[in-house]
This record gives sequence, C-alpha cells and structure tokens, in this order.
Amino acid sequence: MTNVVLAGGGTAGHTSPLIATAKALRAAEPDVRIVCIGTAKGLETKVIPEAGLTLELITPVPLPRTLNLDLVKLPYTLTRSVLESRRVLKEAKADVLVGFGGYVSIPAYLAARTAGVPVVVHEANKLAGIANKIGARFARFVGTTFSETQLPGGQLIGMPMSRSITHPTVDAAQAREQFGLAPDRPTLLVSGGSQGAVRINEALEQARDDLLAAGIQILHVLGPKNFDEAVHAVVTAPTGAQYRPVAFVSDMAVAYAAADLMVGRAGAGTVMETAVSGLPVIFVPLPWGNGEQGRNAAELVAAEAGVLVPDGDLSGARLTDVVTGILGDPERLAQMSAACRDMYPADAAQALAAATLAVV
Repeated sequence: MTNVVLAGGGTAGHTSPLIATAKALRAAEPDVRIVCIGTAKGLETKVIPEAGLTLELITPVPLPRTLNLDLVKLPYTLTRSVLESRRVLKEAKADVLVGFGGYVSIPAYLAARTAGVPVVVHEANKLAGIANKIGARFARFVGTTFSETQLPGGQLIGMPMSRSITHPTVDAAQAREQFGLAPDRPTLLVSGGSQGAVRINEALEQARDDLLAAGIQILHVLGPKNFDEAVHAVVTAPTGAQYRPVAFVSDMAVAYAAADLMVGRAGAGTVMETAVSGLPVIFVPLPWGNGEQGRNAAELVAAEAGVLVPDGDLSGARLTDVVTGILGDPERLAQMSAACRDMYPADAAQALAAATLAVV
C-alpha cells in the first residue's frame, strides 16, 4: 500500500489539480492511502472533503511583500507550519509528498525535505511561484503545465483535470437543462473563478440587458462572496433569453458544456479546462502580480482561439461588443473552438499519478 500526501490550497487553481491527481492515483492503485494538507483560509476546507479526501490543516504562511508585522512573525510562523506538516507526514506514514504550489506547499516541502520524504512538484502557471521554485530544487519529479515554465528538471505534462472535463458525459442541451436554460439558444458563461471577480461581475451587470436583448442567455457564476439571493435573481427578457445567476458551480464541466462562449479570468486552471473543453474564452487577466494570467492565455490568443481584454479596458459596452461579435459569427466561433481543443494535453492527471507512484 502506498501512502501519498498532497499539499495545495487557497483557490481552485491549486485544489482542482490536486483532486484530479488524487482520483487518478486511486484509479491507478485502488488501495492507495491519500491525505491532503491545507489551511483553514482556503477553498480546500470545502472542496477536498466533498471529494472524499482526508484534509489536515496547518498554519498558513503568507509571504508579505512589504515590511510589516507578518514579516517579523515569518520565522516563527514558518517553523510552526513546518512542524505541523512533519506531524501530518509522520502520521500518514508518507511515502511521497506531491505539492501544487501556494502558501501551504512551502512548509510541506521543507517538512518533507527534513523528514527524508521524496517530493513531487506540479506547477500550474507559466511563471513558477516561489513555493515550487523551492520545492523543485530537491524534487524527484517536476511536472509543468506550460512548456515555457522554467524549473529545474521540469517536464511538460499539462494540467491535471477532472475526468468530467477531459471526458464529458453531458452534451450542451443536457447541460443547459441542468441550469434551467433553453437548449437551443446562444449561451454565455461568465465566471471569475472559484472566488468570483468583482470587475467582471460589474461589467456584466452593465452589459446584461443588451446581451439579453440580442437573444443571448447568460449563466453567471458570481462567487460565494459576491452572491446575494435578495439581489441576484433570474431575469427573463422579452426575447425569451434568461440571465441565470449562481453563487458557485461544483462541477464546472457541466457549465463548460452548456456554454458557447465564456468570459473569465486567465488562471491556469481556467485556461486549460476551457481549452480541453473546446470552449472559446474572452480572457480578462488579473492585473496584479507578475502578469502570469496574461501569459497563461497568450498561446490561445495568438492562435485566435481566445480573445484578451485588459482589465482596465473592460466595460459593459466593450463586453457587449466582443460577445455579440463572436456569438454573431458562427463560423468564427467554430474555428475558435476547434483551435483551442487540441492545444494542450488532456491526460496530465494520469501522467502525474504515474510519476508519483514511480518515485515511490
């Protein structure tokens, strides 16, 4: 029996590949024992238990970008988190640690290093984060999503994804029915990721009536923090097109299947999942950090499989123009879908699971 510890959390960009890899591990070795490490601050407290996985929590270790109290406390916080991670590894009798980056992975990598547990790293973004830069230095295997990612020993495998995305079981009409949408109407999916995106939500609010007037129905995933049942209600336009707001979608594969076009951020998970699904996206990258989201979407945009609208340029009018321009041109939409579908590997979860078991 193999004992595997998986470390990753915060957003769906870390938890989704973790869960996909866990399922691939179980498919490859049914008696594998899996324990996950996360923090109380992230999405993992919800989605990892829902996936039937054991979750152990450690103290989060934020890396402050400025001189403040968090920086002063960093040595103490990091030491505490490393010790907590070592306890999880010991109790799980870990044969290997697989890290997916983010704050939770730094103490997990250091704990594995000091405990003599071999490490496997997966990097989702084109530009590697600091956690995976640390882990890759002593990892036995390093998998990357993009060929341009610079990490020691990095091997291109793609993004681990759920089989419901790589092998969908519903067609567009069935998926739309699950959301209460018409089966034969042009459908726009709007989602800012697992936490939502206020900027995108505001632009859609401004564009909504014009899009509905054009006969386009809308599935809007606002994010749990941004959803208010008293405010966000179903709207039916005179054209018959509906606006359907929801707080969260547990299986995005169904939302992807329902849509002809999506508006969203350009996190690596969104980029890869929509590409494999053949769903063209109007990308609105986060304007923060090191510009990694824009880089994530660059290949799809260059191949005319997606469109990029800078966050600062996003408005209701701009959104209306771009959406109606694409959905009003079926030939262009079909070309975009075909172009994105075959750009990236779809078997990364199986590849990472195989590499993990080979390390053991």
